[in-house]
Amino acid sequence: MAWFILLIAGLLEVVGVVLLNEITRTKKKSLVALLAIAFICSFSTLKVAMNDIPMGTAYAIWSGIGTSGGTLVGMLLYNESKNVKRIFFIGLIILSIIGLKLIS
Repeated sequence: MAWFILLIAGLLEVVGVVLLNEITRTKKKSLVALLAIAFICSFSTLKVAMNDIPMGTAYAIWSGIGTSGGTLVGMLLYNESKNVKRIFFIGLIILSIIGLKLIS
C-alpha cells in the first residue's frame, strides 16, 4: 500500500508542476490555491509513504515521478522538445524508479 501512496504523491507533484506552469503562462492568481493544495497533498502522501519506505528511496522515487511526469506532460501538452536523447534519459529515470522498487 505504501508504494501506491508514493505513486499518488508523485502524481500530485506532477499536478503541482503543471499548475505552476499554468500560473506562469496565464497569470491566473486563482490557480494558486489549487497549487498549494496539490503540493500539500503531495508532501502529505509522501510523508505517509515514508512510514514504510526508507526516506532515501521514497524521496528518489517521488522526485523521479515528478521529474519524468512533468517532462512528459510538457512534451504532450505544451509542445516541449521531443528530442530522442531527452526521451532516452526520461526512460532511464523511469527504469531507475522500477529498479528501486524491485530491490526494496
